[in-house]
Amino acid sequence: MIAGVADTHTALWHLFKNPRLSAAARSFIDDAASAGHDILLSPISLAEIVYLVEKRRLPPSAYDELTKALDDPESVLEEAPFTGEVVESMREVPRVAIPDMPDRIVAATAVYFGVPVVSRDGRIRASNVQTVW
Repeated sequence: MIAGVADTHTALWHLFKNPRLSAAARSFIDDAASAGHDILLSPISLAEIVYLVEKRRLPPSAYDELTKALDDPESVLEEAPFTGEVVESMREVPRVAIPDMPDRIVAATAVYFGVPVVSRDGRIRASNVQTVW
């Protein structure tokens, strides 16, 4: 079962146990893991991590560690599909509310699966998309 969709920061902060991950987000992810549920990560987040590594805003190991977690069947994180149905769900996420395309794809992924986005992003949280933070 899918419990939620993590945005890029959430996935990285969960993976590296960063204290910037809120208590509510940490609890949501831990509860999902305990129940054997998945937290999805959009492939757009992987692309964003490549970009941030190239800009030297993240260490090169960030991408490798995250993809290793996604490949681990015991990990709560699972790669989400990026399909035409997810793209269609973008129509339910107003561009005016979430103008950044990667964030809108993350939000649309959550809308498509009917689960919340785990995100600290103010625009996502202020939108019509259910969030956990």
